[in-house]
Amino acid sequence: MKQKEETMKISVFILCGGKSTRMQSEKGLVLFQDKPFIEHIIQAILPITDNIKLVTASKEYDYLEYEKIPDLIVDKGPLGGIYTALSHSETEFNLILSCDIPLISTELLQELISKHTKEAEITVFASESKTHPLIGIYSKNIVPIIKEAIDSNELKMMDLLAKLPHQIINIEESENFHLTNINSTDELNDLNINLT
Repeated sequence: MKQKEETMKISVFILCGGKSTRMQSEKGLVLFQDKPFIEHIIQAILPITDNIKLVTASKEYDYLEYEKIPDLIVDKGPLGGIYTALSHSETEFNLILSCDIPLISTELLQELISKHTKEAEITVFASESKTHPLIGIYSKNIVPIIKEAIDSNELKMMDLLAKLPHQIINIEESENFHLTNINSTDELNDLNINLT
């Protein structure tokens, strides 16, 4: 039993990003089915762990009881958020999630965690058409590599993946729906239509 627990010790960081230009508001607080995105995501995480932290400097998230961490290096996009998360983490493995995936399910997160192998520094989902780097398990060991990338302003997530031993968990195209990140009001409207 002990073995299982060790493999499961994981911290979760939700990257709340900044103000979204396309949403005109804090992305994680956009309402979907009468609840902010971030609360849908937290609900999916809680059956797994309550070790959740939010990477944000916004006071708008203060109503949530989780620890908030401002970016260590600002304006470096998701990579900067991951750098902040891993720098603060006390566990080797960390589940990193963006704040704009309201359809994420506990089952998908559990699949990601259970299929992750220790040899991989990063584990993410991908279908034939899309890779999802912001729903992934990231090792704390890669902090220096991320710092290097930020210092050279190489901020593309896919470039980071290419540099490191990583694992892709293949999913069906239909499962992309649950991993969709919602970036604009139009996308949110489409989502609501698709679900009715």
